[in-house]
Order: sequence, then structure tokens, then C-alpha cells
Amino acid sequence: MAPARRRLPGQRAGRGGDRRRRAAHARPAPVTKRRRKLDFVTVRTVVVIGGGIVGLAVAAELASRGDRVTVLEKESRWGAHQTGHNSNVVHAGLYYKPGSLKARMSVAGNASMVAFAQEHGVPVEVCGKLVVATSADELPRLHALASRAEANGVPAKLISSEEALEYEPEVACVAALRVESTGIIDYSAVCAALVRLLDGHDLRLRSPALAIRTVGSRVEVATPQGVVRGDVLVNCAGLQSDRIARLAGLTPAARIVPFRGEYYELRRTSLVRGLIYPVPDPTLPFLGVHLTRMLDGSVHCGPNAVLALRREGYRWRDVSFSDVLDVARFPGTWRLARKFARTGADEVLRSLSRRRFAASLARLVPAVQESDLVRAESGVRAQAMLPDGSLVDDFLIESAPRQVHVLNAPSPAATSALEIARHIASLT
Repeated sequence: MAPARRRLPGQRAGRGGDRRRRAAHARPAPVTKRRRKLDFVTVRTVVVIGGGIVGLAVAAELASRGDRVTVLEKESRWGAHQTGHNSNVVHAGLYYKPGSLKARMSVAGNASMVAFAQEHGVPVEVCGKLVVATSADELPRLHALASRAEANGVPAKLISSEEALEYEPEVACVAALRVESTGIIDYSAVCAALVRLLDGHDLRLRSPALAIRTVGSRVEVATPQGVVRGDVLVNCAGLQSDRIARLAGLTPAARIVPFRGEYYELRRTSLVRGLIYPVPDPTLPFLGVHLTRMLDGSVHCGPNAVLALRREGYRWRDVSFSDVLDVARFPGTWRLARKFARTGADEVLRSLSRRRFAASLARLVPAVQESDLVRAESGVRAQAMLPDGSLVDDFLIESAPRQVHVLNAPSPAATSALEIARHIASLT
């Protein structure tokens, strides 16, 4: 009989256990199959109608937040209407009711627009302006304006007539309000900068909106080049904004009534160093004619305010019978006309008479003569009016499912464009 095999310390008896242990160690570990998780990112598409400064600012803001943007502009260039036909002033925000959209957005917009211009190489100059009281009966309104500036956070101070002459040697006043944050800029250049920021997005000129409908969760816009689809529609069509809203199925309470503002250039530019404004009459809907030194050194004078006979009518001979009929059928037009009949007549006479225009400017700068004035380009203000004849005093923005409509954005909309854009982006 063979001798028993001695076990080493800790060794267990039996070969079978050893073989099983070796086999267990030899078997590969089971493979656990893991499913690869795929993350799908949905990019929202937004269609913006209107290629002025507000529409382009909205598009740039939405693009910066990750949206895919299509901009539809019916003209052959960007900023063809209100943006390209204004006084190029960066407003401070002193005129507007405290707490209103205009007050908040123009004060914030004054800073953001200047910063944008400096960052993107757009010409801008913060030169300040004078609001001048030319008679003692205007002093209470001047003081009220100073209080409003303080309420809105606008840097402004009341100064004497002698102090005003240090800023503007040719001005005539009994007192003035010096506003430090007002500036001048090239808003067309701002539009060009916004277009550059939108490189890679779908920007379409000569693309008017012909029809709009909602299909399921999408909005479709018919254009001469085909149908454009998006998840959200933003209407920034300015002079055509109420019509675009109706195309989209809304019934806006306000109607756009176009007012043409006419400008002259001053031959003797040495008469004005900066910006000179009158004290506004709170009973009238517009600020009154003023003098503005532009970035190129020229001085623009105006605007007045007369009813335009076409939505985009920059001259008296620009007439659209359908636009005139549209205005005539709106009850608010007649109520406004009755309220401001004398003012309206004076504005028409001033439009037709360079002598009258010069006399209005001479209240601010007595040296201005009729021979100093050279006719310049006009602008058209897209002013929203209610059926009772009142002019909408604040920015008016209405929302509907998958839609946002900017229905009143006259001055200071250019100043406020970046702030309006942020506000609209928060609504979509």
C-alpha cells in the first residue's frame, strides 16, 4: 500500500477540489453589456419678421441662447426704414414715465448700446445734450423733467442760462437741463454688426411675409421664395407690425398710423456744438424740432410730425390709396385729429414752409436763418394708436401661443434694441 501523501500547512485534502478551484480561476469573468446612452439635443427654430435694429437684435439674442434663427426682411437691405431714417441719438431715458418699459429699457439701453458699439467697432460718442427753456413759462416743465430724470436714474442737472452758454454759445434760454449720458451713434453700422454676429443663420432679404399659419406645434410663414417653418414667430415688422399680427391671426387693439418726420441740415454747422432740445409740451404727442450734431460733423434739424400718406411715405408725393383708406377708416384717426386740429395744421404749414421751420429752430438758436437750411432725408415713425384716438405711450408687446408681436416700438426703440431683445427672448 502506498504511503499517504503529506499535506502542507493550510492545504485541503482531495484533488477534485483543487481541479475545481483551478478551473474556476481559469474561467473568464462574465461580460456585462452596457447600452450606450445617446443624448439628443433639440435645437429650437425661431422666425423673426423684420430686419431693422430691433428684429436683428432679437435674432442675435436668440442665437446667443442656442436657437436657430431665420430673419425675413422685405427690403433689399437691413434697417431700411425707421432704423435708417432717424437722428442716430442714443437717448438717456429722461422723458418717459418712471417704471414704464420705455424708461427702464432706454436707461439700460443707453449703457448697453454704447458698450456694444465700443466692443464691435461702431462709431459712438457720448456727448450729452441740453434741454432748454426759452421762456419763464417753460420753467415748471423743465423742473418737472429734471425730477423725472432723477426718478429714472438719468444723470442730469439744472443749469443757468450762463452755464448753458458754456456748452452752446449760440443758444437762447432762461435755464437748461444738462443731460450727460445722451450720445450719437451710427445705427446702420449697429445693424451691420448684428448681421455679422448672425453669420451661419438664415438671413433673407427681399422676403416679405405673405401669409402665416400655425400647423400643429409649428408656425409657417409663406414668402415668395417658399414656406419658412419655425417653432416660434417673432414679429418686429415696425411700420407693418399690426398687419403682420393680423396675418398671424391676432386682432391687435392698436393700429399703426405713420407720421413723417422731416429734417433739414444746417449750413453753418458752427452754430451747434452738440444736441439742443426744447422743453417738451406734455399735451402734445411729440418732442418738437431740435438740433443734433452728427458723428460726421453735420447738424440735423427736426423732425416735425405730419401724417404720412403711405406707411413708408418719405415725401408728400408718396401716396398709397389703400394706406390712406386704412387710416381714414380707423376711428382713432378722427378723434386724434379733433384733439390736435390746430397743432396738426401748424405742422403741415411748417412742412410746407422752410421759413416757418427756421423760425421754430430760431427759438433755440436765434442765429439760425431760413437760408441756413438744406432739405435732408425724412423718416417715418410707426406710431400705434388706439380706437379712442390716444397714442400708445409705451412699448407694446403682445404674446400668443408660439408668437410674440412688437406692436409699438418708436423712439427710443433703437437705443433700447438690445434690452427689448432680452425681454422678448424671455417671453419665447
